[in-house]
Amino acid sequence: MKKALLALVTSLLFLVPAAAQSVEGHLVDAVQFYSDGQYERARKLLTTLSAAAPGNDAVWYYLALTESACKNLKGAEEALQKAVALDSSNYWYRRMLARMYFVTQRPDEGVALYEALVRDFPEDENASYELLDIYLSRKQFQPALDILADIERQRGLSEEVLRTRYDVLSAMGRQEEGVEELEKFNREYASAQILSMTGDYYLSQFSDSLAQVRYQEALALDSSYVPAILGMSEVHRHQRRYPEFFKTLEPFFASADVPAPSKSMYIGNLTRGIDPKILQLHRAGFDSLVQMAGHTHPADSSVLQAGGSYYYTTGRPEEAGKWFRSAADQFPESLSQTATYIQYLSLQKKWEELRDRSVQAFDRFQELAFLDYANMANYQLEDYDAIIGNSQYIISNNPKDKTLCTGAYSMMGDAYHSKGDSRQAYKAYEKALKLNPDYAPVLNNYAYYLSIEGKKLKKAYAMSKKTVEQEPDNATYLDTFGWILHLMGRDLEAKPFFKHAMLYGGKDSAVILQHYATVLEVLGEADTAKVYRNQARRLEENPKP
Repeated sequence: MKKALLALVTSLLFLVPAAAQSVEGHLVDAVQFYSDGQYERARKLLTTLSAAAPGNDAVWYYLALTESACKNLKGAEEALQKAVALDSSNYWYRRMLARMYFVTQRPDEGVALYEALVRDFPEDENASYELLDIYLSRKQFQPALDILADIERQRGLSEEVLRTRYDVLSAMGRQEEGVEELEKFNREYASAQILSMTGDYYLSQFSDSLAQVRYQEALALDSSYVPAILGMSEVHRHQRRYPEFFKTLEPFFASADVPAPSKSMYIGNLTRGIDPKILQLHRAGFDSLVQMAGHTHPADSSVLQAGGSYYYTTGRPEEAGKWFRSAADQFPESLSQTATYIQYLSLQKKWEELRDRSVQAFDRFQELAFLDYANMANYQLEDYDAIIGNSQYIISNNPKDKTLCTGAYSMMGDAYHSKGDSRQAYKAYEKALKLNPDYAPVLNNYAYYLSIEGKKLKKAYAMSKKTVEQEPDNATYLDTFGWILHLMGRDLEAKPFFKHAMLYGGKDSAVILQHYATVLEVLGEADTAKVYRNQARRLEENPKP
């Protein structure tokens, strides 16, 4: 009943003459609606008020706010223009209109209005800084320098103004002039930030001694100032003074006040950027920094990820696994941490844990890629029934996804063949090829298995030919095609395919080497065949990991 009465009263507001209820009263109601997020109600009331009191600038201003909230930018701009026309001395009206011009794609008018604001209200720094940002975004560097000079005249020199001026001068190719400004400031004032900026410049110019002096001065003012710590460490690194390098960085890595992502980024840059020989030569020192970060932030995913990558890159996969595992266990809801550890397990061929983790990950995230990893592990563990089950799950839950189903039928066919059930394997392959007749992995496997059985060689030939046309440098596909040609008595044609396979990894496969040797023997090249037989035997005796 109360809601109905309130609605009736609200609707009647539009019918009540202005003399019966003041515009100000309605405006208060409209502002309240706006504040409560009832933008349409505010808009209707303010539209009525603007018609009833077109000379009230406040009505137009709040109508502009409401139109903007209702995504009617053109209406908001028009309302603001009327508010400014009624009261051109109002700073807020003009500043909002200047901003609105950029939203409505009228930047030149926006710049002109900002410039007028800065002239008319020199004491307000907000408009000055907003105009400065506009100049910088438009690469209008000289006007940016001019407005910085105005800000300095009004409020004096500040570190913020100096930093920005240095950046602008650098962008204009006048970096040395900018450095002179920094040095002038350094002679008169004490600032760890400006001293470090100066040091960074000298370091970039390979003036290590000058850079070191400025960093030392900065650290004398603030021993925990991170940019100065990092700058000084770089000086030591450039000069190959690694004991000093590690000692300088200790406060950075040990401090809980330094954000963990900053340390992770630094570790990542070290891992990628430093000569591997240096990493190995001073491994104990680098290890200590990484361990320090891990000790300070034992539950930070970025640190754990960076630490794992560091140890993996430096040839210690077992230690890397501890970091990756810790991240995956502490952040089970993180897809990226889970995926990283699963990828690590696959690279390290830890098949049982890979299978278990992949199944758990699939249950958690429902990402089918994890079933692929599970199938990879199951294949190595010779659990072909599990592969078939996973593949059937993919097919039954994604019947319209041709890509997924093709891959699933492919895996299923491989599993059936490994079980010795060729009939079911070929049925699965046929289903895959029905979805994608050019799917090379199935074409190759299907053709090769037929060739082993000596069946349907013409069909095998046609399928295998497609694969080498698609991937002419794939040693496995070249081997299959060459072997089928051999079985068809076309050894002379087969030889070039095997010869090409040798250039693209074929020498790493005992099977391909044996096949090539057989073809060479048929062609009467017994001595060359013997060479490849011996290579194949050595590979069989000492298989590559």
